[in-house]
Amino acid sequence: MPGTPDDTPGRAPARRVCLDPQGPVLVEGPVEIVLDDGTIARSDRFAVALCTCRRSRTYPWCDTSHRRRARATPPTEDRKP
Repeated sequence: MPGTPDDTPGRAPARRVCLDPQGPVLVEGPVEIVLDDGTIARSDRFAVALCTCRRSRTYPWCDTSHRRRARATPPTEDRKP
């Protein structure tokens, strides 16, 4: 059942991931992230914020750079070019 912990014997506990459309992906830690070049970034924190906008200076970790610039929004009927 969604939203309940899985206590199935022999199964690793699932990590909880929270998606925020205006920000980072929040993951319960510790986590290891495999980067594009094959290197591994590890965090032992209880929760981490993963950058999805690639503006972070500490990528793959979020440094809240997404807050400084608004995301582009599609034009509405009133604002057609």
